[in-house]
Amino acid sequence: MKNWKFYGTGLVASILSVVQYFLAFFVYKLPGLPALQWLGWFIWVLSVIFGIAPIFILRSRGDVAKGQSYVKTTKLVDNSLYAIVRHPQYLAGMLFNLAMMLLAQHWVIILIGAISMVLFYIDTRDADQEGIQKFGEAYREYMQRVPRANFILGILRVIRKRGS
Repeated sequence: MKNWKFYGTGLVASILSVVQYFLAFFVYKLPGLPALQWLGWFIWVLSVIFGIAPIFILRSRGDVAKGQSYVKTTKLVDNSLYAIVRHPQYLAGMLFNLAMMLLAQHWVIILIGAISMVLFYIDTRDADQEGIQKFGEAYREYMQRVPRANFILGILRVIRKRGS
């Protein structure tokens, strides 16, 4: 069961992300180097993919009871996107923060984004503990195979596994 600390860090990280978005688009109006902005847009698209795909993946593969939230899985999902990273939605938050930093290129937005990214990462550690409580040894083995949020390492591991 999630505790207050778990909800609190995620809530603060989410609020900071909204503030970061508002400042980037409505206060600082995206000044800066165009090449970094293009990279920011690319990372933003990645954040959308990592943020939305788990909704469908967990519903279809996690044995979620009818009418329940997609996060109420009863089966450990360790394939598709979850073979690349254990926490794609937290990664989406971190990528969103990075995208806003690159788009706005302003020190306030960079500071807010950095704080939010750290809080999202702290939540991934807490989510791992929840996964261990829920799925036991199978989740511990999953943690050994799949990176927490490093999708580049996750992709490399999947490629290496398929090649062997």
